[in-house]
Amino acid sequence: MNELVRCLPSPVLPGLHLSSSDAYRGWLYKWTNYLKGYQRRWFVLSNGLLSYYRTQAEMAHTCRGTIPLASAHIELGDALHFVLASGGRSYHLKATSEGECQRWVSTLRQAKANASQLMHHSDDSGDEGLESQEDRALTPGVLKTLARKLDDLSTCNELIGKHSAALQRSLSELEELQGSADNTDKVKTVNERATRFRITSNAMIRACRDFLDVAESQSWRWQKALQHEREQRHHLEETIKQLAKQHNSLERAWRENPTSHAGVEGSQEVDDSDDNEAEFYDAVEESPAFITVTANVNMQHKCSGNNHSTISGGMSNDWSHNENGTTCSTNHVQRIQRTRRSRIPDKPNYSLNLWSIMKNCIGKDLSKIPMPVNFNEPLSMLQRLTEDLEYSELLDRAARCDSSLEQMCLVAAFSVSSYSTTVHRTAKPFNPLLGETYELDRLEEYGYRSISEQISHHPPAAAHHVASQQGWTLWQHITIDSKFRGKYISVMPLGTIHLQFHSSGNHYVWSKVNSTVHNIIVGKLWIEQSGDINIVNDTTKDTCHLKFSPYSYFSREVPRKVTGVVEDGEGTAHYIMSGTWDDKMESARIVDTSQGCGGSEGKQKMVYQTLPPKLLWKKYPLPDNAENMHFFSSLALTLNETEDGVAPTDSRLRPDQRLMEVGLWDEANVQKQRLEECQRLERRRREAQASQALEEGRNIEGYQPLWFEKRRDNSTGEDTYVYRGGYWEAKQRQDWNQCPDLF
Repeated sequence: MNELVRCLPSPVLPGLHLSSSDAYRGWLYKWTNYLKGYQRRWFVLSNGLLSYYRTQAEMAHTCRGTIPLASAHIELGDALHFVLASGGRSYHLKATSEGECQRWVSTLRQAKANASQLMHHSDDSGDEGLESQEDRALTPGVLKTLARKLDDLSTCNELIGKHSAALQRSLSELEELQGSADNTDKVKTVNERATRFRITSNAMIRACRDFLDVAESQSWRWQKALQHEREQRHHLEETIKQLAKQHNSLERAWRENPTSHAGVEGSQEVDDSDDNEAEFYDAVEESPAFITVTANVNMQHKCSGNNHSTISGGMSNDWSHNENGTTCSTNHVQRIQRTRRSRIPDKPNYSLNLWSIMKNCIGKDLSKIPMPVNFNEPLSMLQRLTEDLEYSELLDRAARCDSSLEQMCLVAAFSVSSYSTTVHRTAKPFNPLLGETYELDRLEEYGYRSISEQISHHPPAAAHHVASQQGWTLWQHITIDSKFRGKYISVMPLGTIHLQFHSSGNHYVWSKVNSTVHNIIVGKLWIEQSGDINIVNDTTKDTCHLKFSPYSYFSREVPRKVTGVVEDGEGTAHYIMSGTWDDKMESARIVDTSQGCGGSEGKQKMVYQTLPPKLLWKKYPLPDNAENMHFFSSLALTLNETEDGVAPTDSRLRPDQRLMEVGLWDEANVQKQRLEECQRLERRRREAQASQALEEGRNIEGYQPLWFEKRRDNSTGEDTYVYRGGYWEAKQRQDWNQCPDLF
């Protein structure tokens, strides 16, 4: 609610009235962000609220923010500075003189004391406020009186029932004795019982009248309290409506005039026009790690002559383009193209109660929870891992680079491109069975072939190896850790990716970021990539730090933003990386570096002056009808296409996955349960063998992958699985005798 109050005109809290001496107004300087520093604002103190505006004229229509002093903490800094902390946020303010600062602090502290005192008292100002202290004190007594009257009514009701039954019996006896001598005595008894019934009835009537009088005497207080609650609800609805209108206006204004670089806001004109938005977000938005400013034309020509001294290797500015002058990331390298499938059967529309399955899974590892195929996509995790090669031409171009820094830019773009296919892919891939493999042979089209194998089931882990005729080799060992948190699912890939170029010997190492799927229970599913990627060239010690910005409702940044800096082994920055993980990545060459102005915490940011950015990678458009084909990319559509001669453990041969792809989900669920049960039986068999060997004092070797072996990684010092060889030779001979029967 603090965010709602900050964006709206300064409200007057109901029931809170301060003396006129509590009002105060004047100019102060408020800290906004690292780009703009302190900005002059018009502050108004009234009714225990400190509101601020950009100008005095804005008081009639727009309030930049409101700080309730009753819960605020006031701290005096140096001679001119003081800090207000309220609602978990800090506001750094500066006066023009020491005397003015003292007057503001004294006035604010007095207003805080008055507001704190009035918070403990309600104002009995007619129907607009809550009931007074006296009314609240009377309420328990009224309730006790009503309770006593209700007990009296219950007692009278019991007596009336008793006397009514006795009167009815007397009347019956009287009818039976008509004409007898005892008739007179019976009539007398009936009269007595009728009198008792009348007295009891009168008492009942009086008790009801007393109960009604007490209830009516208190009804006005209840009506006043109910009216107050209605007014408060209406005020809240109006507040939210006004916030929604302002949010839409700000969003439209940003879309009409977005800022592509943070450094552009350095001019005064942009500062004045953009301040309207910045004020709403300066306390929420995370500031960038650095500032970039595009160099002017003169600076570009000035620096074009010494490019060779700036970048090792000294390639021209067109290093990101191919021979035809077009950007390499937008076109495939022309090779022999084999016709492959371009569509799969449409996804059937099956409904399923997600909460009935997920409510017992909160905090658990999703790899250990049996799931129907309704939550899957018809690809295995091994195939999703292979899908990272969608933009392998980035590595082909990097292999031809003479400069290690330019090569680093392309490697960084490749590391980001692997997430572009996940933006709409919220479904879960199939968990591979232990020993399951997947091959992708693209020697004819792209000059590489890939082999991956599931080397562990709990926790799920896979090893992947890619060899390219274009001069590079990639391998990785990834362990997937996933948790269901109630509202979202977190997927944490653990492990390291290695890339080595044959000609230069440059060896790059990096890890993946975390993935989060939101709105698991309610709302539309959406996926987020967040965290940092640190790419290190172990050969030259060049580095690239990429930051995947998490989504923030209050952020003005482009969604799914990725930024980074490429530095050489000595820590000197040479390139700025920018873009989004779902669309494109660009690199801008740094021509000048300087220190930015100091922040509120004494920190200084680097200001990089760059040449205009060059496009490194651009996402391919999705195929037609992709929304009905699990949002698969062109490569993903071909991953499960049948191939001749693959290993019997290949993911293409999984029956449950194949049945799901063709739309037979019920049959796929039956096959999935069968395969999982077979895997559980196999695991129990291995555990029984291990226990028996332990009892007999024998050493038994655990499960060993078929195509990968464990080795010590010299760069990270950790154990990893690397390709031992032999798969492609076995495929050529069609010798799969050593492969287990998984399916």
